[in-house]
Amino acid sequence: MKKYFMPVGNTDFGEIRKSGLYYIDKTMLIDQLVDKNKAKVTLFTRPRRFGKTLNMSMLEHFFDIRRDSRAIFEGLEISENTSLCSEWMNQYPTIFISFKEVVGINFEIAFDRLKALIKELFRSHRYLLEKIQDDDEKAEFKRICSDSATYSDISDSIWSLSKLMYEYYQKPVIILIDEYDVPMAKGSVGKYYDEILDVIRYVLSKALKDNPYLKFAALTGCLRIAKESIFTGLNNLYVDTISGNKYNEFFGFTEKEVDKLLSDTELTPYKFIVKDWYDGYRFGQKEVYCPWDVLNYVSELQDTPGIAPKDYWSNTSSNDIIRQYLESNLSLNEQMETLIRGESIEVELNDSVTYRDLTSTEANFWSVLYSTGYLTTVEEKPENILETYNSDKPYIKTYRLKFVNKEITSLFVKTISEWFKENIIGEDRTVLFNAVWQGDADTISDEVSGYLNDTISYFDYHENFYHAFLAGLFSGVKGIGVESNRESGTGRTDVVVKYPRKRYVAIFELKKAETDEVMEKRCQEALQQIENKKYASSFKRETVFKYGVAFHEKSCLVKKG
Repeated sequence: MKKYFMPVGNTDFGEIRKSGLYYIDKTMLIDQLVDKNKAKVTLFTRPRRFGKTLNMSMLEHFFDIRRDSRAIFEGLEISENTSLCSEWMNQYPTIFISFKEVVGINFEIAFDRLKALIKELFRSHRYLLEKIQDDDEKAEFKRICSDSATYSDISDSIWSLSKLMYEYYQKPVIILIDEYDVPMAKGSVGKYYDEILDVIRYVLSKALKDNPYLKFAALTGCLRIAKESIFTGLNNLYVDTISGNKYNEFFGFTEKEVDKLLSDTELTPYKFIVKDWYDGYRFGQKEVYCPWDVLNYVSELQDTPGIAPKDYWSNTSSNDIIRQYLESNLSLNEQMETLIRGESIEVELNDSVTYRDLTSTEANFWSVLYSTGYLTTVEEKPENILETYNSDKPYIKTYRLKFVNKEITSLFVKTISEWFKENIIGEDRTVLFNAVWQGDADTISDEVSGYLNDTISYFDYHENFYHAFLAGLFSGVKGIGVESNRESGTGRTDVVVKYPRKRYVAIFELKKAETDEVMEKRCQEALQQIENKKYASSFKRETVFKYGVAFHEKSCLVKKG
């Protein structure tokens, strides 16, 4: 197997090219952006980990007048367009900044990080000081570079820098802003949304709206925050979302690109696994893979052939939107259950949802899940408006959505399960435990069913969930031990709960029932299994309670042996 080094976690285009890391060529984004778009400001909205930052770094290396990028673009597709390269490569002053680190538990911390980011940006352009004639501009520049910038300095900063660069180079400036909406996303969680929004809105509107020093600008983010007026007044704004078809091949890996990657690394036999776990995203009419997942899995396969796929995506975010949903009053349990079963739902979407209103309506919630990469559209025949439009009825566009792939489904179940343990299982379970040690099967049935009613709607009804669910109910209590799949007698018990201080042991054997009517029969089968397999034989000095447990959807029945 030929070893290729994957650029996992590396979003610096120049470093990737100079280090010889594996790079899937997305350079024709440049041609599309400057030769076919013509918009003054372009906003790309894509889920996280789909190559937004790497693409922005690639654009910076291509345009930045302070660089000589011929060598790192040699052999890439854009280099074949010699006239475009002659006109654009390293020909314009370029500002590149990412807002992904403008976060904090409160506004003060987030604003301090924004100040530090702007300070670093200005320090990288300190050469401008030699030509600044205006004393006020020079003083402002020095304040920003020395940690004494005012709120107004930060608000005007990118516009001010573009003016100074224009005057220095006598050329208009290209502005590239990555992850523009991260501060608002984190502000929504940290309850300082309005304060951080006010800053970012002013920074962007001053830099992008009617800026005479601007050649063009490109921004990336997860959502288009239209309602908040960030982009109000931009007369030449082009927004490319995951629903569009213009730029869809430049964010994410296409089928052809993944096939070549697997062929190059001699991992083609794993194609069906890679597709099952990391494919399924649809940008416009094009099917794409998540680059972060594919590169991580290929990297691990090269080191450990045969390793199983896993969820790489969840490690890149706290998945706050899922938790916000669980804590909201939205009644979406039935739809969520449908999605987790692998089926699709039909919903309306809101293309101007804001981070402040993520869970205020069902349309907003589904829209955010769609925009941030949890849901994708089901492949259907593209709508022909000439065939479907009816002037006598309001036009409401609906979408059929599903969870993207097994990774995302697994992530949702995992996050919901963790939330359940923190918020539901954390409740007082005295009644449940007393019932276990008193042999009160009816009360155990009622208590477990009550917990199921709080949570089961989020999950598919697989036996392994019930197993983990029951074990979780008895976990985390001081003085109580819980064992799962423990070797005992001539088999393995499902769940064993121990109370060493009293020398009590409870053995639970679980069965999934097809209907309510057969639940009692399944309980008796479970009790018979405890006897046949001699599960209690390992406990010589303890008082043993034997329980047969049957689950059917939201119902639990427990019988004592």
